[in-house]
Amino acid sequence: MERNEKMAESSSESSTSDNVVWHSGSVDRSTRERQLGQVAGTVWFTGLSGSGKSTVAVEVERQLAAAGRLCYRLDGDNLRHGLNGDLGFSEADRGENIRRTGEVCRLLVDAGIIVLASFVSPFRADRDQVRAMHRSASMPFFEVYVEVPLEVAESRDPKGLYRKARAGEIRGFTGIDQPYEMPESPELVVHTATCSVEESAAMVITLLEGQGILGKG
Repeated sequence: MERNEKMAESSSESSTSDNVVWHSGSVDRSTRERQLGQVAGTVWFTGLSGSGKSTVAVEVERQLAAAGRLCYRLDGDNLRHGLNGDLGFSEADRGENIRRTGEVCRLLVDAGIIVLASFVSPFRADRDQVRAMHRSASMPFFEVYVEVPLEVAESRDPKGLYRKARAGEIRGFTGIDQPYEMPESPELVVHTATCSVEESAAMVITLLEGQGILGKG
């Protein structure tokens, strides 16, 4: 069965009941955004393990918070300690990991928060699904491809995962025995092999400023 057929099947099985009705409130996202003086949206950092996704996201979060912006960072490993702790690393579980995270992003954006999500998210279809979630709710979504050559990411290996994958201790590891599908049209590409963390974060901040996300200081 093809991957998109699996996703369609999963979506059909998990569809909401006809008896579940959305309950709208009296305070909408635009009201919260006006109160905060910013436009909410999701910045999705994707790339190989060791590419610098989380490191750049941490620096962007630091700069935004220092500027008085309300933001929140979602990290792949962190969510697997709780919300996604029941998921493994099979293709199906990876897809569900990203789907759940996409829904959390939408909730946070609806609250008026700038979301910084850093996930390997190796499959293009999963990332496109999260983009579609945001588009359906008229929410800004920016895909940031944190690009780095495999040999550079592997030489960093901050968690020792590449070493374990090469030794056969980890199966299905992205970049080794599982492919990474590069974004086709990301809003931004950051080359962390040649740019510092500060330079990379500055590029993301410039993107947000150019898209009107930060509003007036």
